Amino acid sequence: MGADSKLVAAVRSGLADLADATRAPAMQAYMKSEMPFRGVPKPARATLTKAVFAVHPLPDRVTFTDTVLTLWREAGYREERYAAIALSGHRGYRQWQDPELLPVYDELIVTGAWWDYVDELAIRRIGPILRAHRAAVTPIVRRWAGDADRWRRRTAVICQVSAKDQVDQSLLTAAVEANVGDEDFFLRKGIGWALRDHARTDPSWVRAFVRTHPTLSPLSTREALKHLG
Repeated sequence: MGADSKLVAAVRSGLADLADATRAPAMQAYMKSEMPFRGVPKPARATLTKAVFAVHPLPDRVTFTDTVLTLWREAGYREERYAAIALSGHRGYRQWQDPELLPVYDELIVTGAWWDYVDELAIRRIGPILRAHRAAVTPIVRRWAGDADRWRRRTAVICQVSAKDQVDQSLLTAAVEANVGDEDFFLRKGIGWALRDHARTDPSWVRAFVRTHPTLSPLSTREALKHLG
């Protein structure tokens, strides 16, 4: 049991081999990150993790979650945390994408506390689990919508982005209404994004929602109606 130390070491050494010291400062500055970067762009990082994950298959749920958390918690560079998120969504471990993983994703959301981590986790991890296990997960998302942590709240707002006709409009309404008065940029932008995305599937609903929620911020309103004229 425990993390697969060979996988963790292979990710770290692979990133070190790919490191580009000329890129790293600009990447760190763009992301406003306290944690340094190795300077490894996404395509190269994806190629590396694909190869490492293939060579080091994980045998069970505990090893899987422990390895994700070790990569995350012990990261010295931001790319190591990106690798942890990539591992968490690897297709070989789809059978473990269920409500039992929510505490892991919650830790990553709260301790990551920035949009590059949170958006991927909200849309590509929490969202699919929500749709597959609505009875268990909907109450959790509703609770997150009113949480003191703004990244849990953003997760609740945007986790149904890309869900198309599977959007739970009641849950989306509850998440937006819980945050409509918040002045935080990431929440206002997230509200607009969630509504704009749903407008692709149900434009009439979004128009009506905006019309009946006059306290939506100008940013949220503008984003929500961006493609509706």
